[in-house]
Amino acid sequence: MALLEVRNLTKRFGGLIANRDISLQVDAGEIVAIIGPNGAGKSTLFNGLAGHHAPTSGSVTFDGTELVGHTPEAIAAMGLMRTYQIPRSFAAMTVLENVMVGALLRHPTLAAARAAAQRVLDTVGLGGRSMVLAGKLNVAGQKRVELARALATSPKLLLLDEVAGGLNPSEALDLAEILRSIHASGVTLVIVEHVLEVVMRLAHRVLVLNFGQLIASGTPQDVVRDPEVIEAYLGRKYRA
Repeated sequence: MALLEVRNLTKRFGGLIANRDISLQVDAGEIVAIIGPNGAGKSTLFNGLAGHHAPTSGSVTFDGTELVGHTPEAIAAMGLMRTYQIPRSFAAMTVLENVMVGALLRHPTLAAARAAAQRVLDTVGLGGRSMVLAGKLNVAGQKRVELARALATSPKLLLLDEVAGGLNPSEALDLAEILRSIHASGVTLVIVEHVLEVVMRLAHRVLVLNFGQLIASGTPQDVVRDPEVIEAYLGRKYRA
């Protein structure tokens, strides 16, 4: 059984169809990337999966449970968590306190949440900066805090929204290795990403959205050679 299954998902905002009849599945242990041009409906899809808005039609099943109608908090408790393209850290709180916010979902005491948060910070390379105010970090640090807070909820599946966006090439590749380590620990990953080097390094499968529709699916190597994907998103430099 798929860990995540989306069937005929459509989301309308008035006359705009942001997602049109999308069906996909993600098996436990996969790393799946979703790519496509700006405005293709990628973040809208994530919002629907995580419970931030209800689809107009269709269904979303996670670990055998229908998610449509559940709140984001309930979905997080089930084991599906997301990050945001623009980090949403609490600037006046320390890095550790930010991550404790996520850890409190599974660890009801402050002492247990603090210990869990510190372990996660070690995982993402921020163990030595736990007492720094989150607002003092650069973009790369803010992205890692966002990732750590989501990871501290002990998810089965993480939805990562442009987690490498705004990073320089070295920072992006360092982050890719952190994501590889998180995946190796047993977390399934679905990544919306424009940094194709990260996609090519990590993804087992790539899904391509354009104008709200799924237009291609396959291995990274197959997708970057797909003429429709080249025309819609990658550009002529990817033509053979």
